[in-house]
Amino acid sequence: MPVYEYTALDAGGKKTRGIIDADSLAAARNKIRQGGGYPVEINETEPVSRKKGAPGSFPGLSFQRIRRQEIHVATRQLATMLGAGIPLVPALNGLIEQTTNPALTRIIAQLKDAVNEGNSFTAALSEHPRLFSNIYINMVRAGEASGSLDVVLEQLAEFGENQQAMRTKISVALIYPVILSLVGIAILFLLLTIVVPNITKVFADSAQALPLPTIILINVSDFLARFWWLIILALAAVFLALRYAVSRPRGRRTWDRLKLTMPLFGDLNIKIASARLGSSLGSLLQSGVPLVTALRIVRNIFNNVLLSDVIDEATEELEKGGTLSGTLRRSRWFPPMIVQMIAVGEQSASLEKMLTRVAQNYEKEVEAKIKALTSLIEPFMILFMGVMMLFIVLSILLPIFEMNQLIR
Repeated sequence: MPVYEYTALDAGGKKTRGIIDADSLAAARNKIRQGGGYPVEINETEPVSRKKGAPGSFPGLSFQRIRRQEIHVATRQLATMLGAGIPLVPALNGLIEQTTNPALTRIIAQLKDAVNEGNSFTAALSEHPRLFSNIYINMVRAGEASGSLDVVLEQLAEFGENQQAMRTKISVALIYPVILSLVGIAILFLLLTIVVPNITKVFADSAQALPLPTIILINVSDFLARFWWLIILALAAVFLALRYAVSRPRGRRTWDRLKLTMPLFGDLNIKIASARLGSSLGSLLQSGVPLVTALRIVRNIFNNVLLSDVIDEATEELEKGGTLSGTLRRSRWFPPMIVQMIAVGEQSASLEKMLTRVAQNYEKEVEAKIKALTSLIEPFMILFMGVMMLFIVLSILLPIFEMNQLIR
């Protein structure tokens, strides 16, 4: 059944917009009139999966995006309606009425249309891979197969909200040190390119031999004032070169290894990966997805080829009769705690509970680690700015002191 976007006038002459599904354009017009509206414009929508564009954005709705949080809210609302005994199609219809984002409303209308045509909910979700991840789709598939779709959707909403909360905590923790760093760099640049040249011009015009710090300051200031554009070009070239190198298999592997071994941040990345493994794999297992299938799904959540290789090796070991904990123990990337917890879960047949507990523990450790790292950045930036200001002040004052001595 086609889905139409419409603009109509209500009884008071106010313009309204919405989404409606109908067999034809005439049927859509009649539906709008029956609802008390006068149709002004009606356009059939094209399935979003056939369109090209940035994830979360849609042609015709260029300023409207579907945020992750909106997906989580819609998932929880759908789970609540299904848990109350409402069939899937009426539940989707009710979800359309509750959704305020027109882009998401269009997607839900297309999902309802696909289910009405006899497709499974999983197949309908698969038509929108930019919005619904492999984990989401496979958990829904398991829920449909086991007849517990409402429970699975509730787990998906909780899983998504936990992941979003973790991302938000990381972003919020990094905002202040990033702003502090940018402001510090901007102040130094303005000092060296605008303030310092006006002050040091007096020294440059004099025949006095200048101290080494003053000479260095004048040369650095002159270089920045003349060739600041060259520095920007050099930084852009380095960025593009690194991006190209990372896009190659060998460069990507080197970069991913560096992310796991670099001081301070390497341990943080490993903890984040452990939390993602625990939460994602635990959610899939709780939904009834077999362990081997679940591992194939979660291998791509790390954005790190070294960790994905470990999961691939674990999948092969399981197919040969091995254990997940055995493979993780042989690798150097996963901490001993997650290996021990998984081993206990395998022995006690409670792997999903252990994985969920692991995820909770590492999420707390990640939050604490980020707070510790950000607390180090602030004094470091203050110390750096203090040293630079001291250097600038001394470089300016030293020639002045020498000139006073000569006068005396």
